[in-house]
This record gives sequence, structure tokens and C-alpha cells, in this order.
Amino acid sequence: MNTKLPLFIVLLFLIASCQPKRNTKKESMYGTWQSIGYGKILKIDSAKYQYYDITKVSCLPSKEGDISEIKNSIEVLNDTLAVKRGFNFYYYTRATEFDDLCKKNITDKNDPLLNFEVFSETLKNHYAYFELNGINWDAVYKKAKEKINPNTSEVELYLIMQEVIDTLKDNHGYIEPTDKVYELAEEQKAKEEGTNKLKEYGDFEIADLVAKHFIIEDLTQDSWLIKWGKMENNIGYIQIKTMFLYGDLSLNDSLIKENGFVSTYMDEFNKLSYEEQIEKEVAGVRKIMEKVMQDLKDTQSIIIDVRFNGGGQDAVSLEILHYFNVVRKQVASKKAQYKNGFTKKTPIYLEAVKNPYTQPVYLLTSQQSASATDMLALASLEVNHLKRIGSHTNGAISDALEKTLPNEWYFSVSNEIYTDMQGKCYENIGIPVDFELNYPEDRQTFFRLVADDLEADKMNILNAIKNLDVNEK
Repeated sequence: MNTKLPLFIVLLFLIASCQPKRNTKKESMYGTWQSIGYGKILKIDSAKYQYYDITKVSCLPSKEGDISEIKNSIEVLNDTLAVKRGFNFYYYTRATEFDDLCKKNITDKNDPLLNFEVFSETLKNHYAYFELNGINWDAVYKKAKEKINPNTSEVELYLIMQEVIDTLKDNHGYIEPTDKVYELAEEQKAKEEGTNKLKEYGDFEIADLVAKHFIIEDLTQDSWLIKWGKMENNIGYIQIKTMFLYGDLSLNDSLIKENGFVSTYMDEFNKLSYEEQIEKEVAGVRKIMEKVMQDLKDTQSIIIDVRFNGGGQDAVSLEILHYFNVVRKQVASKKAQYKNGFTKKTPIYLEAVKNPYTQPVYLLTSQQSASATDMLALASLEVNHLKRIGSHTNGAISDALEKTLPNEWYFSVSNEIYTDMQGKCYENIGIPVDFELNYPEDRQTFFRLVADDLEADKMNILNAIKNLDVNEK
């Protein structure tokens, strides 16, 4: 019997036969990968991973660990490897061979010229704000290099590098030598500048004074980094001192007593993979914020005070802010310096919670609110029931690209550009406020202004809230 297929089946067969065959083979994560931007090589085998920082003159190991620490954060799409870290994705392309520089041993890791060249190459290739800050890199590089020779001391090298960072006006740029070198350099600068006799406050010190004065009903439990409670008229108050140090790392009490909490914490923190670091931080702040929001759920409004918060992890900032967000939304974008341009934009989203706080929220910021606290303020632009009071934030919004020199000094550079939903960049200028209180730009001048009259500081804020409420109506 001669049968005929229906026409549409024949057409489907012909279309299917003309399609290229899809590659269903799952690509392996094992091998050598080079980052798109960021100056890194990542080697992965069945047992471990290894990160290397690379420039055209160096390849230095930066971190390694067991493959189990990162495998759940990695996805391979064709020839591209994506590493998820918090809300960020970092992309790598497969390298055919391990960089020749990575196979060489450095004979003199303390060579001042070598260290300066590694430092300079990193800044040249990754600093994102030469144009914005009007920097002629070639001139800066030439001037600094002329000061260096094989006999340059460690203190001299440190001060030269610090001068370069200051010239770049890099908000996230820093150079961290050994304690001995730093102390000697500080002694040298003190002799040149003279001694400042005025009282100086630390970030945490001034924050504690303010929280103690503002809070009438203290509800803080099991936390020294976030304090919360109620002010007069059933106004909730949340003071956030920092955007890191929240991870439960099972620290040794004797080591804390001997070395201090922060030093002990960072020693353990640096043993974790990058992915684990963020997971620990977010889990820790989430545990605290669940208590905070439960305690303050019935308040008429909430003040979030981050005026003395110098930053930490962006993921911590977004975790805190999402308790005030109704629906998941994009709040910003970022891109990194790469070759003569930038990487593709990465959207940044603010998640929502099931029962968000929707009463009025007032975010207190100052020019000391920096880094991840800048990120909090940037994302807050998309939270409609939140207003900002105080002065604009610091404007240190770019992530810090952290690197290590051959002599094992740490340094970093601002390599990313963040923009709001209208495409505006706030680097250097900071996130603006809805009600300006004209705080001094100088850190200690601002801290002393607050400490000298805590009641006036509080009343200025409460009056600002009244004015905003009147204007809103």
C-alpha cells in the first residue's frame, strides 16, 4: 500500500533535518581559565582550584583550596566559565596553556623595581577612573619610577606607591605593607606633619555614643555590629557599624584576647574560598536582621543609621535592604575595566521578602558612608518609601580589585563602574540625600561635631523627618 504523510509532518521533518546538531556534551570545568577583566588565571582539576594574579610582568599565586569549596558556584557554557560570588558573576575563557610567567620562579621577591612594575601594570590595566579624575597615567608613572632604584628602601617604596594612589584619587585604592614598614612610615610622616592634639574618634567609638543616646528602648541581642531599639514616638532605630565581620567562624577566644577580634576574624576569613566568605557574611547578617525586623515590625517608621559605616561586602548591604523591598527589582548595573573598554554590564538585583517593612524608612548617610554602604544608598534609590537624610555618601562605589605584590604586600584598585537605573555614575560625588544636613567632609571634624552635642544631632534628624513628611503630604 502506498501511504502519504500529512504535509505538516513532512515540513517538520525537513526543517529538523536542516538544523545544525546541538552540542549536548557537557563542558568540563577542569583546565586553565583566564578572566575577562580582573587579571586572573584560574586552574581547576579534580582535587583543587588555584587562583593566580597576572600582569604582563608577573604571575603570582593568590588563593587555592579544595574543589568542593567552589564547584557549586561554577557553570560552564561552551568555552566560558562563570563563577558566582554573591550577586556577582565573573567570567573566564578557556586558556590553551598555563601562562609561561606562571612557571617561572621570581629570584628576588623584594626587588623594589619589580614590585613597582607589578603595582603599576595592575593600575594601568584595571583602574577605571583615569578619564573621570583627569589623570595622565604616563606622567604619573614616569614621575614615580624616577624615584626608584635597586637601593630604594621598603619605607620609601611604600610612600611612593601611596603617593601614586593619592594622585589617582582612587577611593578604593590602598597599599598595605608589613606592620613594621607601616609604623616606620607613620613615624616619618608624623615628624613632617607635627602632632594633632585634638581628640580623635574611631568609627565604632562614635557609633556607640550615638546609639546609646538615640535608643530609649534597647532591643539589641547577641550583636555588637548592629544595634537596634526604639526612639521616642515609636520610631525604630537601626545602627549598622559595618558591612562585614558577620560570619560565624568559630573563633578561638584566647586568640581574640591576644590579637583582637578583627585580626582573628580576618585570619580565619582568609582561609575560606571567595564564595564561602560571602555565604558566611550574608548568613550572619540575615540571622541578626530577622531579629531586628521582628522587634521593630510595629513601629511607625524606622531610621537606618550608616553615617559611620565604612563598608564591607555589597552582598551584606543588599541583604539588609531587602527587608524593606516589596518586589524583586533591578537597582543598578556594573561593568569592569577591560583592555581598552569594559566588560559587559552585570545587572544588580534587590530581592524581596514575604512580609517587607513598608512604613516610612529614613537612611542616615554622611561622607564617611563608603564602599558597600555606598551600594546600600545606591540601591535605596529604587525603594520608594525610603528617604535619605544627612549628606551624600563617600562615592567609593567600585569594588576593590585586591592583589598581592611579589613581596607579599597587599594592594587594591577601583576597577568597576556602577550606575543607577538611569545610567548615572556616582563615583567620587556619592549618592545624594533628600534632606541635607551639611555634615563636614573631614572625618574627625564630623565625628567631633556629633560627639560634642549628641542631642542636637538627634534633633536635627527628627526635624528633617518632620520636614520630609510635610513635603510628602
